[in-house]
Amino acid sequence: MKGKLILEDGSVFYGNLVADSSAVGEVVFNTGMTGYQEILTDPSYCGQIVTLTYPLIGNYGVADLFEQSRKSFVRGFIISELCEEPSNYQCENTLTKYLTDHNIPCIYGVDTRAITRRIRANGTMKGVIVPAETSEEESKKYFAVLPEMKEVQEVTTPEIYKIENKGPHVVVMDFGIKNNILRSLHHLGCNLTVVPADTTAENIMNLKPDGVFLSNGPGDPKDVPYAIETIKKLIDKKPIFGICLGHQLLALALGADTYKLKFGHRGSNQPVKNLLTGRVHITSQNHGYAVEESSFENLDVCISHRAVNDNTVEGMRHKSLPVFSVQYHPEASPGPDDSTYLFEEFMALLPKGV
Repeated sequence: MKGKLILEDGSVFYGNLVADSSAVGEVVFNTGMTGYQEILTDPSYCGQIVTLTYPLIGNYGVADLFEQSRKSFVRGFIISELCEEPSNYQCENTLTKYLTDHNIPCIYGVDTRAITRRIRANGTMKGVIVPAETSEEESKKYFAVLPEMKEVQEVTTPEIYKIENKGPHVVVMDFGIKNNILRSLHHLGCNLTVVPADTTAENIMNLKPDGVFLSNGPGDPKDVPYAIETIKKLIDKKPIFGICLGHQLLALALGADTYKLKFGHRGSNQPVKNLLTGRVHITSQNHGYAVEESSFENLDVCISHRAVNDNTVEGMRHKSLPVFSVQYHPEASPGPDDSTYLFEEFMALLPKGV
């Protein structure tokens, strides 16, 4: 059936709907050429309608192997050309059936280039996906709905669980963690205890961790004040490694500030320079907020990585404590293994385990 995407600035884009469903959320774009299933199941996209800039989507189908969380948290999907006949030895189903089975609103056959250019020019904005015949008055009702700002509570694990190993014990604060991050830590030997985002510092210390990992996640880091307070109490207690939202929360806990980017960094082709080595790595990123560089003044923190495209802060480390973080996703392997050294650096800060 016919549908339309309406952006907050009044622009309208017509296409086809996979199913008779509607969506409302923050419209963003991802520049990756592959990884659409990983995007669909990355909890960091909670509350967002994702536009894929690569023109052909669905050509290798879907498979359980690529799932990154227990379910999809995206509000909607925007595609230029939807492939109905995938070809891949790992393929278990079509993307169309996946979207239908998981009730993910999707509009395809639209000009994704035009949508992306508008977001780049005007910044990230709210949007709705509705059937084409939806009236202007009815569409306005979607824009009147205020977001709850509780994305992290929606995506975090509801209860503590373990992924056992014989190496050092790492407590993972789950703000919306991807399965590939857990696999990366487990592969290096970590004995993992994954805890909900609102777990207190006292309860984390009672678990007797050798180190603490701060995961990726959705939304504005300032909407998670309880996590910031927890991290403040852990900074001088254990080695800490943060990724993405975990990086931003760590920065706030250290006394720095964060701000919203005009249209964010989302894709698997983002160049980042390691200021400690001079090397440039190709990274996978998914974030709409960044750490304010000027707020590092008078803090015992140094910038370790910087985005090549816009010079924003992509990594930091404490000058005297075993605490560091990066804004991008070293587990996603777009390099393909450019950034796995970060996990190894974290391991080097931990005892060897049993």
